[in-house]
Amino acid sequence: MNVLLIEQLGLKLGENRLPYPIPIHPNLVHLTLGLFIIGIAFDFAGTLFPLEKPILKLFSIEANPSGLFDAGWFNTLAAAFITFFTVAAGFFELVLANPAVTTKSDWGLPVETTMLLHGLGGILLLMAIVLITVWRGLQRYRWRKNSSKQVHWSYLMVGIIMYILLFIHGTLGAQLGDDFGLHNTATHLVQTGKNPNEFLKSGLVN
Repeated sequence: MNVLLIEQLGLKLGENRLPYPIPIHPNLVHLTLGLFIIGIAFDFAGTLFPLEKPILKLFSIEANPSGLFDAGWFNTLAAAFITFFTVAAGFFELVLANPAVTTKSDWGLPVETTMLLHGLGGILLLMAIVLITVWRGLQRYRWRKNSSKQVHWSYLMVGIIMYILLFIHGTLGAQLGDDFGLHNTATHLVQTGKNPNEFLKSGLVN
């Protein structure tokens, strides 16, 4: 935990070691993940539309490739925008972290290594999402604007690789919360010898 930063900003930390009741980073992470995953999924749906058309017709679902590609583009664009706030919130909360240092994660990694990998991975994934969004935009507005298929198969394959990287990176983040108790109110209360149930009853949990 960066004591100097806390003093300079005049932060008053709660039992989760944050100046607010609920960690912001995990919520923004799930928003970013949802937008990006859905964006790639819609592009897959638009590309494979000829195969899906009989199924959509069977269930009386009205859809067209153009609308699916629009959804893919705008979801990916939104993910690129949100991910800046996601990473910023993550580093702020990482600076304030004071995890247990004697345990290891399910992957056998100590907390310092897990935090380092998660922090560096966050920056690299931010850059990747932004670059993929730029690539997506160039396909939409320049390279394939007159094509019936707005994205190339290479773009979709990179999307699949990103799914795998996001899963690995997300697992590291989950381990920080579950295995090391970062910004976990109940974990901190137990570590300091307090009873979480008593704090819940008294309404003192923050």
